[in-house]
Amino acid sequence: MDSKPIIEARDITVRYDGNTIIKDVTFDVFPGEVLVIVGGSGCGKSVLLRQVTGLELPSAGKVYIDGIDLTTAKENERNKIMRRFGILFQSSGLFASMTIAENIALLLEYYTELNEEEISQVIELKLRAVGLEGYGNYLPSEISGGMKKRAALARAMTLDPDILFFDEPSSGLDPVTAASLDILIKNLNEALGTTMVVVTHDLASIFSISHRVLMLDKEAKGIIAEGTPDELKIYSKDERVYKFFNRLA
Repeated sequence: MDSKPIIEARDITVRYDGNTIIKDVTFDVFPGEVLVIVGGSGCGKSVLLRQVTGLELPSAGKVYIDGIDLTTAKENERNKIMRRFGILFQSSGLFASMTIAENIALLLEYYTELNEEEISQVIELKLRAVGLEGYGNYLPSEISGGMKKRAALARAMTLDPDILFFDEPSSGLDPVTAASLDILIKNLNEALGTTMVVVTHDLASIFSISHRVLMLDKEAKGIIAEGTPDELKIYSKDERVYKFFNRLA
């Protein structure tokens, strides 16, 4: 992996109504890596993801994308930076009244000058990449939960983003479907070299897809451990970390 970070989060603090959720969180993400953010319920995993993706502005701190400050960027520059992102939301975020193809086409019509035939070709390519070839005319309600996640991933990949963000991608999926999604994520990372930041609490997914793990803690309001999942499972001297990675009460 490149030694220069593609994402730099510096001293991120988030407060809601005077309540501090995370404080002074600092970390880097490197090009081509799969960084997984883990921790117990309420530790601020998804909150942190919203800061890094620019969906929210932190109460304090900075987020740099390739050295450009996302937190202070003007609207045009901010939009340009965020076009480099693809986001898979926990609920999939597909528009229920649109077909899968129409969900993908929406981004292409808004952000590109492709004609109808070219848009159709891109849609077919993205659906094939996630194993949903032939499902473009289905509504989200007509496909399974796992297929919805794949369709949402196809949409997230529409503009060929440099960075993909995942918020609890295996949430609501059975173990077999979750495992197949993990394999898809790994294959896309290896084939495309896309940088990925994944928020999850699913241990099987953590061990399957991550190059590196950050663990947050609710009481600490920040990062309490960093390393590979094997390092955190076997070698951690922090009881909170050891229990989490070994599924101990």
